[in-house]
Amino acid sequence: MIYNYIEMLIPILTTANRTFNKLCITLRKCIPMNILSDLHIHSRYSRACSKQISIDNLEKYARIKGLNLLGTGDFTHPEWIKELKSKLQEDDEGILRTKTGFPFLMQTEISLIYTAAGKGRRIHYVVLTPGLETADQFTDELGKRGRLDYDGRPIFGFDSKELIDITQGISKETMVIPAHVWTPYFGLFGSKTGFDTVEECFGEKSKHIYALETGISSDPAMNWRISGLDKYNLVSFSDMHSFWPWRIGREATVFDCNFTYGSIFNALKTGRGLAGTVEVKPDYGKYHLDGHAACKVCMTPSESKKHNNICPACGKPITIGVLNRVEELADRPEGTKPDNAKDFQTLIPLSEIIKGVFGVSMLTSKKVWGEYYNLINAFGNEFSILRDIPREKLEEITSKAMADGIIRNREEKIKVRAGYDGEYGVPLFDENEVAEAKAPAKRLQRNLGDF
Repeated sequence: MIYNYIEMLIPILTTANRTFNKLCITLRKCIPMNILSDLHIHSRYSRACSKQISIDNLEKYARIKGLNLLGTGDFTHPEWIKELKSKLQEDDEGILRTKTGFPFLMQTEISLIYTAAGKGRRIHYVVLTPGLETADQFTDELGKRGRLDYDGRPIFGFDSKELIDITQGISKETMVIPAHVWTPYFGLFGSKTGFDTVEECFGEKSKHIYALETGISSDPAMNWRISGLDKYNLVSFSDMHSFWPWRIGREATVFDCNFTYGSIFNALKTGRGLAGTVEVKPDYGKYHLDGHAACKVCMTPSESKKHNNICPACGKPITIGVLNRVEELADRPEGTKPDNAKDFQTLIPLSEIIKGVFGVSMLTSKKVWGEYYNLINAFGNEFSILRDIPREKLEEITSKAMADGIIRNREEKIKVRAGYDGEYGVPLFDENEVAEAKAPAKRLQRNLGDF
């Protein structure tokens, strides 16, 4: 509660009372606080990312979302790092702040493409560093191995073990987090190019891996089915390619620790101070189920097995999704929860709820934006609306149907037509759509009837 008041006061008092602003920031360092973070984002210099991404827009929409810590994204890119250094001021605890005090943590993502054990590997990693100096050192090391100017998420041909050698050689507090570990094409456990275990990928250097990003298409409960993952802390971030509120913070990690890089690093390493995560429904992710998007064929793992992982419409191999891959590696039944597991909350973005209740086709429609800002102006930020505001308060501002949609979301009662082969899942508000989503085999047969 103390932190919430401090966070509200900082933007107001920055110009009028800089002394008070510095005091507030000092308090945040020494008092354990609830930190709602998104530490896997991108800049406008990454491929397929919005050209409007800027520090100002990131701060604006992070505040609207209800986040109070962001990764910088893409610090290895020469143009983006210039902007970071011009817009952010680093404190003595590894946190960088805007002029209004909003905090960022140095973060980037890199892509490694190499061959190991006779198989091509493509794996993405989130890298966190304890400040600008170590970020520059990491960038310098990468610059010796390839170009950095063509993409905010650069690609290199060295293996995962060498990445650990590089980061450990710079600082023991540099954190490497395998990104969206189940994604078929670029995840550590991905069906296309991944490994079966962390140890198979890193060998003896796996002792330097402390946390795994579960990705949009899985949630912690799915990961709990694999006993070999019990020793790793599970985190969730958005991997946003734009700052819009249905992307930024759609998944987030909650820390209950001091507001310093060292405290956050320690929480990721030990789990102490890591409170849990905010997730979307895994069905919402682009690779939850199996399928072939070109033929509009979506299949459950059992259906895929029946068809030998071949698209029954065109005869080409299907993309094996996250659920299938988890079931392949799982050694425990559904419902297992390890003793050290952290709690998580499942929420669909507010814009999706508004879109569904209104029955419109576009998240970007004026009607959706109008209602979104109606709620934000009343209650402050999206996470407060999704997680905390009582129904009666919601109904004072919006319609009963909209309030009902928000509460149903909070209670995890909204069904999602599952995503597959690069297609996002779709939250369902029409009863006919809900019935169809409960019968994937029938949906498959209807799809095939078109061929």
